Amino acid sequence: MFHGWDNFFLTTGPAAGSLIGLLFVVVTLTAGRDRDSTLRGAALYLTPTVFHFGVVMAMSAAAMAPGLTSDQTALVLGAISLYGVGYTLIIALRLGKADGNVKPHWSDIWMYGVTPPIVYLLLLGATALEFVQPKLAPYVVAALLMTLLFMGIRNAWDLVTWMAPMVGQPSPSSVPAPPAEAKSAGEHT
Repeated sequence: MFHGWDNFFLTTGPAAGSLIGLLFVVVTLTAGRDRDSTLRGAALYLTPTVFHFGVVMAMSAAAMAPGLTSDQTALVLGAISLYGVGYTLIIALRLGKADGNVKPHWSDIWMYGVTPPIVYLLLLGATALEFVQPKLAPYVVAALLMTLLFMGIRNAWDLVTWMAPMVGQPSPSSVPAPPAEAKSAGEHT
């Protein structure tokens, strides 16, 4: 299926792996922040970004796996794509139900909720294309993997630019209440 595509997959797979490593550095930016808010934010934003990079890595590895026939490769990529559809639909639903400090920005709705399921559905279709248009399938899969990679880069950048200004600032739960609020709160108990 991917004869002659070695350089492409030997570039995209490791790039995705390196970006996962950089996201571990991003996680350190959350130190000292409210744990509940951080966990909700990670589930909605960080984990899906790591997932997309992981899919690019896994598909790149599957495409280069020795001994797999084109049909077997297409089935593996199709299974990964199907899982991606399900996972990203769950994330889209969670974004729709987001509350509190994790209310998504309009761009987050598109880049974390709407676009990913579409890309995974297209990937599923591209792997099926192997059975009807085998010469076209690798180009479509490659374009969609690049889409996932660039979407992941955009989302990682979004996370860093959102978190970095907050480094060193106390989280809302660790800031003591102003004296007037503390006194009135004590009067009601």
